[in-house]
Amino acid sequence: MSKASGFFVNKIRDFIRHEQLLNHDGTYLVGLSGGPDSVALLRVLCELGYHVEAVHCNFHLRGEESKRDENFCLELCRELAVEFHTIHFDTHEYAKKYKISIEMAARQLRYNYFEQLLRDLDGQGICVAHHQDDSIETFFINLLRGTGLHGLTGIAPRNGHVLRPMLCVSRAEIMDFLTEIGQPYVVDSSNLESEYVRNKIRHQVLPLMENINPAFRKNMGRSLHYLYGAEKILDDTVRQAVGNVLVSRNDREVLISKAKLQDLFYSEFVLFQLLTEYFFSPIQIEEISRSLSGGIGKKWNSRGWELLIDREHLIISAVMPPSLRCNMKVPESGVYVWDEKKKFRFTECRYNENFVISREYNKATLDLAQIDYPLTIRYTKTGDRFIPFGMTGTKLVSDYLTDKKRTRFQKEAQLVVEDAKGRVVWLVGERTDNRFRVSPSTTTCLCIEVLE
Repeated sequence: MSKASGFFVNKIRDFIRHEQLLNHDGTYLVGLSGGPDSVALLRVLCELGYHVEAVHCNFHLRGEESKRDENFCLELCRELAVEFHTIHFDTHEYAKKYKISIEMAARQLRYNYFEQLLRDLDGQGICVAHHQDDSIETFFINLLRGTGLHGLTGIAPRNGHVLRPMLCVSRAEIMDFLTEIGQPYVVDSSNLESEYVRNKIRHQVLPLMENINPAFRKNMGRSLHYLYGAEKILDDTVRQAVGNVLVSRNDREVLISKAKLQDLFYSEFVLFQLLTEYFFSPIQIEEISRSLSGGIGKKWNSRGWELLIDREHLIISAVMPPSLRCNMKVPESGVYVWDEKKKFRFTECRYNENFVISREYNKATLDLAQIDYPLTIRYTKTGDRFIPFGMTGTKLVSDYLTDKKRTRFQKEAQLVVEDAKGRVVWLVGERTDNRFRVSPSTTTCLCIEVLE
């Protein structure tokens, strides 16, 4: 190997060590398209002595070119004595089925297969051939779309199982390396078109920037490196702040302290870190940040989640599909499964002087004679009224829950048990209706228990 090609390989070796991307004890997949970038990556990792297996995806998008690329990759792997895996996709059909672009379909198919194969082989990572120029292009794409600091750092060296060992080298260096070692490759004709945003930036914007300053790519690489360092510092700070403002979090609801959030001068960064995880857009996050002081009752929806500004908290709650907001009929005693986490047990028992009425929040004891079957378990609805135990007048369920300082989401998730006449007999977990209380004349009790 010549001095020039050796320098190229060692540059990638040092980057792998610095970012702690690979080790010599593991098995790694290499995404191999046959293009210059992936071919260079495979050659370098083999030269450095890593145990790699190549993966090629045939998306059947370019006719004979697709078959040509697959054959090239197969022959290259035979030459290098590298295990070769290939898979064929009907990309057009997949895109049509899921109503996504061809580009997105190919990406999903590729990475889904990579992850599956990685599990099957008990591998440690998936190496892909993104390089410094790709990172610069990503910077401009994100800049055009509008982004925070995370979008301005280009492409990360590691994202889960996906590893990018060549982010330290440019496209020009890759081409020089392949020429130096006499390694052929194939060219994807679609990459020469300027149809997609990335290709427009690649073939039109970046050459213009380089014409203005010939050192543009080198300077951009240095800037992205500094931004990546700044991102790590910011992430550490924001991660600590997130821990401080979080009141509670589970798979259904998140509570964020408004007061602690507003005490931070960088509260919008913290919100961004928290809310993007729940698919809220940058524009929504800006609106939420501006509404922290006086926006009580305002609500935003994302994909599968909704956020409410309450008196003391920001509340993120999982949206319940309408199909799950159903009623459950209870025709007789027994155990009824409400959902995967909650069951109701209805039992009837004789009442006498030795009977002890439970005061636990998840149990209700009622006079069976006053109740008409079938019963119904359901969510509260507008206009629901009941007579809280110990009182004589009716009260709106919503007002009762407001007095208890329940949030809007908690109100919407509140369950009731009503009888055949539409009377609320129990505000589940809260209070029974006084009309159905156990009295000296009671002979049989209906006991309802929530099992969680």
